[in-house]
Amino acid sequence: MIPTGVQIFIALETVDMRLGFERLGGLARERVGYEPRSGALFLFVGRRRETLKLLFFDGSGMCLFYKRLDRGTFVLPAAPREGVTHVEIDEAALELLLDGVDLPKTTPPKKPARRVH
Repeated sequence: MIPTGVQIFIALETVDMRLGFERLGGLARERVGYEPRSGALFLFVGRRRETLKLLFFDGSGMCLFYKRLDRGTFVLPAAPREGVTHVEIDEAALELLLDGVDLPKTTPPKKPARRVH
């Protein structure tokens, strides 16, 4: 049901898992800067990081998925810099996250070694 090739945004601040469609849609606007009906997928994690909700528009209505891990916690990617409220991930990272696997750390590419003449 989740479309392929969709933009996926993770809100880095935890949210109250009692929130529903309207309030999570408002958080998508406030924290990510996208309209909830834009076609993007928005992921929100609960305070204890044991639960998450996915919000997206499938063309005919808003969808809200809820997941709670039996063991462990969801590990979110680190903010690339201070003040960042969300990050974008790809579909492979979403699958890892939903399975409760730590997302790989993103490291800057290594600079090529200088040649000594």
